[in-house]
Amino acid sequence: MITHMRTALSLLSLLMFAVQECRSVCVDPYTQPQTKDVETEAVLGKPIKLTCISCMKREEIEAKTKVDWYFYNSSIEAMQQIYEFNRSPPDEDGPWKGRLLWNGSKDLQDVSISITNVTLSDAGRYMCVVSRTFSFNLYTPTFTNSITINLVVREKASRDSTALYSEIMMYVLLVFLTFWLLVEMIYCYRKISKADEQAQDSATDYLAIPSENKENPGPAVTE
Repeated sequence: MITHMRTALSLLSLLMFAVQECRSVCVDPYTQPQTKDVETEAVLGKPIKLTCISCMKREEIEAKTKVDWYFYNSSIEAMQQIYEFNRSPPDEDGPWKGRLLWNGSKDLQDVSISITNVTLSDAGRYMCVVSRTFSFNLYTPTFTNSITINLVVREKASRDSTALYSEIMMYVLLVFLTFWLLVEMIYCYRKISKADEQAQDSATDYLAIPSENKENPGPAVTE
């Protein structure tokens, strides 16, 4: 009994240690390791999240991370910096004031930002640049990763074609399943009815045999 209790306590301690060591897994939605181009849409007057994910392959290695966001469209001459992450609210001026919010993670693998109250002038190209400087004994390499987001602003939300096709296929499948269920019900009903008729005929024939024997008795037996 004592041995079983010790084993159970050991397994419980191991489980608690494993739960404490669990960490969220970073998944990079982009396949190419270098610069990526992403298309996204925003609705006028609504918030939009500009997703930028830069996963660290070796999370146990400490690194200094620098995150910069840039913006460019046809109304400005050159790409301008609109956001720099420094763990404090940005002090931006101009049309972005009070509308840019940090929407990333604490480990700086998700370095996304959000734009509140989207305007038509927000349409353009956004670039997320992530620079990481790793600290080794005698070597401090720096890696830079960038993601370009092409933002299109619409007055009304456009219906996703994938969602439309999925809805159509759902209704087609629903009609097909309903028709198939109706056919199965008719088939089962006919099969049960036929079985009942055969059972009734068999019972009638069985009950009719004694009465026929009584009406037509066989020849008398003489000694």
